[in-house]
Amino acid sequence: MLEIGWLTWAVTVGLILALLAVDLVVATVRPHRVGFGEAAAWSTFYVLVAVAFGVWFTLQHGGDFGVEYFTGYLVEKSLSVDNLFVFVLIMTTFTVPERHQHKVLTFGIVLALAMRAVFIALGASLISLFSFVFALFGLLLIYTAIQLFRHRDEDPDVEDSVVIRTAHKVLPLSEDYVDGKLLARVDGRRKVTPLFIVLLAIGTIDVLFAVDSIPAVFGITQEPYIVFAANAFALLGLRALYFLVKRLLDRLVYLSTGLSIILAFIGVKLLLQWAHLDVSKSVPEIPTPVSLGVIVVVLTVVTVASLVKVRRDPTVKAHSGAIQGHRERARDSAR
Repeated sequence: MLEIGWLTWAVTVGLILALLAVDLVVATVRPHRVGFGEAAAWSTFYVLVAVAFGVWFTLQHGGDFGVEYFTGYLVEKSLSVDNLFVFVLIMTTFTVPERHQHKVLTFGIVLALAMRAVFIALGASLISLFSFVFALFGLLLIYTAIQLFRHRDEDPDVEDSVVIRTAHKVLPLSEDYVDGKLLARVDGRRKVTPLFIVLLAIGTIDVLFAVDSIPAVFGITQEPYIVFAANAFALLGLRALYFLVKRLLDRLVYLSTGLSIILAFIGVKLLLQWAHLDVSKSVPEIPTPVSLGVIVVVLTVVTVASLVKVRRDPTVKAHSGAIQGHRERARDSAR
C-alpha cells in the first residue's frame, strides 16, 4: 500500500497548477501561431518533467511503484494521442483560427484534468468498497475495445452531441470569434462566441475519454496518487504535442487498432485480477512489468506498420476511431 502524505499531494497538485498557469498565461496574454520549434521545446520539457517526477517517485517509493507510474503514464500518453485526433477534428470542424488554438487546447486540458480528478476519486472509492468494480471496469474496457476496433476507420461526429445541438438552439451565438473571447457584446446584445461552443465540444469529448482512460490506468495500479500523476503529466504535454504532430497524425493509420488491443488487454487484466480476488487465488494475475512490455510492443508495431502502410499507399489517412458508428447513431435517432 502506497502511503502518500498531504504535503506530497499538495506539492504535486501545486506543481500541476503552476504548469497549467504558465500555459494559461502564454495562451491568453500572447495568442499566436505556435511553430514547430516552440512546440518541440515545450513537448520535450513536459516529457522531461514527467520522467524526472518518475525517477524521484521511484527512488522515494521503490521500483514496483515506479514501474506502475511509468506504465500508467505510457498508457495515458498513448490514449492522449487519440485525443489529438479529435482535437484536430474539432478545430477543423469549427474553423478555429490558429492564433486561438493554443487557448482552446489549454482550457480543454484544464477541463480534462478536472473531470478526470472526479473520475479518479469515484473510481478509487468504488474499488476500495467493492472488488467486483474490477470486473465492471474490465468489461467496460473490452466493450470499448471491440467498438473502437469495429469503427476504427471512422471519426466521431463532434457536432452531433446533445450538448452541442442544445447549445446551438438555446444560446445567442455570434458569427465570428471576436478576438478569442468566450462572451462578447455584438450589436448591443451579449452573445457567446464560437469559441464557447468549441470548449463545450472539447469538454464533452473529455468526459468520453475519461470513461475509457481512468479504468485503463486503474488496470495498471489501484493507487489514486499514481493514477492522478500519470493522467496529469500525460495531459500537460498534450497542448504542445498537438502543435508538434498534428500534421503527422494522418500517418498513424493503425493507431485505433493498437489502442483497441491495449484496452482489451487491460480489460482482461482487470477481469483476471477480479477473479483472483473473488473467485480463486489460483487464477493468475498479469504483472505490471508484463503489461508495460505488451504496451511498448503494441505501440512500436503500430507505429512501424502505419509508416510502412503510408509509404506504400500515400492516399490512406488515419482516423481517431469512434465508439459508436454513424449508422448506429442514425438508427438510434430514427427510433
